[in-house]
Amino acid sequence: MNLIDLYDYLLDNGIEVDWFSMDNAISLSIPLPGGVCAIALDPVRLRTLEEERVCLAHEGGHCMTGGFYNRYAACDVKQRHENRADKWAIQKLIPEDEFEDAVAAGCETPWDLAERFRVTEEFMRKAIHYYVYGNLAM
Repeated sequence: MNLIDLYDYLLDNGIEVDWFSMDNAISLSIPLPGGVCAIALDPVRLRTLEEERVCLAHEGGHCMTGGFYNRYAACDVKQRHENRADKWAIQKLIPEDEFEDAVAAGCETPWDLAERFRVTEEFMRKAIHYYVYGNLAM
């Protein structure tokens, strides 16, 4: 799923995406009244298109899974929602069958895979761990 397709997918699912300058975050998602969600991205803090894709997919994961929390939530609750958002993002940006095909074709290093799937290397490391070990604990 390329960046434009991801924006379209989120909009088709009633998720509004806006750009704001933020002091403490690159991106965030919030539930709104009526069961809809919104995503905010700080375009000044996003350094690459790959980072924009990853942030947008991660925040989309919060919206699509209903995985929201507030600053007072316990650490394990926060982590559970963050993991759900990451798993959703991984499955959207790096489908398992395409990941397996890339590895079978000889694309094995995190940086090569990241380039192939147009994601950040850090995100690709999460995806590798998820597909190899079945979890995000690194």
